[in-house]
Amino acid sequence: MRIDFHASPRPTLGVEWELALVDRTSRDLVSAADELFTAATPLLAHPERLHKELLRNTVEAVTGICETVGEAMEQMRETLSRVSVAADSVGVDLFGAGAHPFANWSQQQLSEGHRYEELITRTQWWGRQMLIWGVHMHVGLPSRDRVLPVLNGLLNHYPHLLALSASSPVWAGLDTGYASNRALMFQQLPTAGLPFQFEAWSEFESFAHDQLTTGVIDELSEIRWDVRPVPTLGTLETRVCDGVSNIDELGALTAFVHCLVVDLDTRIAAGERVPTLPPWHVQENKWRAARYGLDAIVILDSDNTEMLVTEHLAAELVRLEPVAARLGCEDELDRLWRIAEHGASYQRQRRVSEATGGDLVAVVDSVVGELRTSLG
Repeated sequence: MRIDFHASPRPTLGVEWELALVDRTSRDLVSAADELFTAATPLLAHPERLHKELLRNTVEAVTGICETVGEAMEQMRETLSRVSVAADSVGVDLFGAGAHPFANWSQQQLSEGHRYEELITRTQWWGRQMLIWGVHMHVGLPSRDRVLPVLNGLLNHYPHLLALSASSPVWAGLDTGYASNRALMFQQLPTAGLPFQFEAWSEFESFAHDQLTTGVIDELSEIRWDVRPVPTLGTLETRVCDGVSNIDELGALTAFVHCLVVDLDTRIAAGERVPTLPPWHVQENKWRAARYGLDAIVILDSDNTEMLVTEHLAAELVRLEPVAARLGCEDELDRLWRIAEHGASYQRQRRVSEATGGDLVAVVDSVVGELRTSLG
């Protein structure tokens, strides 16, 4: 099976941000996506930048093809500022996190569409449980033959991305003890989770052929890996991050992904063989980051070197400074350290819960407030 990769001559960016809709009083989820679309469409200069998702309690804001992180964030800000006005008229708020702290998954309504119905028909209980939200970043790559080596190298930073974005500690009213419950829940779907670490594009083509032939998938987009090639767009898509609660953190995480991908591609193009982790270390790092967040001790290499994720992050941010300067995202990348200093969303949510005696409505209030404040 041949899969053409429509290479991008420049490291362009695209960002997709899933957001939940919550009631202004009860703070429970509301299946109001249709109403919000009706109200928002006349306000949007680019209506195509707002999408419906699997559940009617969710919308997804997307950018166009952007040259810089700053351009992508400006598009997000413009779209969501107008969507927020529409949300006011519908009586809902936008909520950015990996999971809602107390909503009942069994009461949520599916969006219309054969694709969604087929997913639930196949995956049943686990599919219906997918009351989770994330952020996806696309980076354009110029060579098909470097896509998989870049993917394999990027997995070394999987725990950094997950720990920084982790925002789903509470599920169905209970603190799970995890920073990101979403990460481990999503991997229960049959084609989701960590990617296979292929060396050559032909191996990916062979894998896709087997999946299509045996009916595991009907199209390539149903390969829902945490990091995956998107051949039709000519991008590598990173789907590691939990839902994000404010646009500054979205920009910081996007800058990190942009710098990492461009750095890896540049080094590989120059003939460097980028070190990669064995799959068992990648899997363990994912679990550690999901469980412990910014307190995770991660495995750095095949020699079993370990380090606190924030200590390694500090060194990586210094290493990536020249790349960020070249890409024009120095300010956004610099903001990444603020997450480590002031606490990721899972930590901020827990602080609100502790300060209010476990009031999960107050937790939702705090997450909603972060987004409103960041939009200005």
